[in-house]
Amino acid sequence: MMSALHSGLFTDFYQLTMAQGYFSQKMGERRAAFDLFFRKQPFEGGFSVLAGLDDALDFLENVRFSGDDIAYLKKRKVFTDEFLDHLREFRFTGNVHAAPEGMPVFPMAPLLRVSGSLEQCQLMESPLLNIVNFQSLIATKSARVSLEAGYDNVLEFGMRRAQGFNGALAASRAAYIGGCTGTSCMLAGKMYGIPVSGTHAHSWVMAFPDELSAFRAFATQYPDNCILLVDTVDTLKSGIPNAVTVGRELAANGHRLRGVRLDSGDLAYLSIETRKMLDAAGLDYVKIVASGELDERIIHDLKAQGAKIDIYGVGTKLVTAEGSSSFSGIYKLAAVEADSGAMTMKIKLSDNIGKSTLPGIKQVWRLFGGGGEMMADLIDFEGERHDFANGVWGYHPFVEYERKFYDGIVSAVPLLTPVMKDGARLAPPRPLTEIRAACRAGLETLHPTMRRLLNPHIYKVSLGQALFDETRRLRIREER
Repeated sequence: MMSALHSGLFTDFYQLTMAQGYFSQKMGERRAAFDLFFRKQPFEGGFSVLAGLDDALDFLENVRFSGDDIAYLKKRKVFTDEFLDHLREFRFTGNVHAAPEGMPVFPMAPLLRVSGSLEQCQLMESPLLNIVNFQSLIATKSARVSLEAGYDNVLEFGMRRAQGFNGALAASRAAYIGGCTGTSCMLAGKMYGIPVSGTHAHSWVMAFPDELSAFRAFATQYPDNCILLVDTVDTLKSGIPNAVTVGRELAANGHRLRGVRLDSGDLAYLSIETRKMLDAAGLDYVKIVASGELDERIIHDLKAQGAKIDIYGVGTKLVTAEGSSSFSGIYKLAAVEADSGAMTMKIKLSDNIGKSTLPGIKQVWRLFGGGGEMMADLIDFEGERHDFANGVWGYHPFVEYERKFYDGIVSAVPLLTPVMKDGARLAPPRPLTEIRAACRAGLETLHPTMRRLLNPHIYKVSLGQALFDETRRLRIREER
């Protein structure tokens, strides 16, 4: 598991100023509930993948303010000694309900519900958003790439272009969840158990007197795991002929050339010609690996052109999330304890209706139709009962006159389940292979039109009757 930063200073300044305000106003221990959700699908896609939950729970269990942290805060001359003494004893003792990591998720539906004291929940906003937003973004990008390339056909090669040390590790983890079958990053392989893979660089070939001797040396060193990079000199006139020579020599000694890698040029044309040359030489088992600034759109085009590529190495555009610079996750107060001791629902309004929030402590029901296909998500208050067998009305989160009757519901599954109680996990971390498999299974229950690359169909997220009525009432009251 990733050794994440556990400092309480891994937050925004205003979170601490608010926490001190709650403390001085004696509001910090009031019960509160916050929702972590997102507003818009990245990459103009039809789905997102929830990732980062395990690292988020790890942070919540271990977050502390060290002596050095307190000394740094004291130097700011903003925080009182009483508040700093309070922070020395800080522990997160709240509760978390969450959707399963690896699950396809959709706008407005809560991904996490964090409840506990107002001060503690508030202080966890920034780190939770940092962890979940980034990993969900990369896992979503990885899933899009893998859907285009085919499952188990994508390797993540992005460490050198990732956003720093922790960004590289988090990206490798999230990319594996989304569908990549391995990574080039050795530390990610050690920490997460992700298969590691790689070939050699152009510098290997350049270090030898000629390409053929470089290939032979590599094959001698790795006779059963040899993939040759064939574009250092000339792919079709030199690289492939030399790879054929080495492949035949390996075969004569009871081994097999595993693959050749194309890293530049017209990958569609080169892969087609490479396949012809390998097959003609009796090396039809040799895989063709392609790399070089690939993403889901380029892979889509390559396949449309009939490219003969077996495995795609995707790096820069995966780990930097080319096409969407960030995930639109937000963290908003949904309910807080009033002076009376009762929990009061809270709603945020905006001139832009799409930036308003949903009140109260909620559950997300995932509705499945015949054949196990995902039908819609229905958000309603926790504990609200529904007669799913006879169908339910769902209401648009923002457009009051839009509603839809969902019938033919075969099953309805609550997505938000308890994962942390009183600051402690309720179960050990799930194996990453299990999360990855769940991601794949979840995507396969989406209708194909929602998985397609261009102009995907919009998956419906609706409000249940009780939440719709209360949201409408609060909006009218607050607007007066």
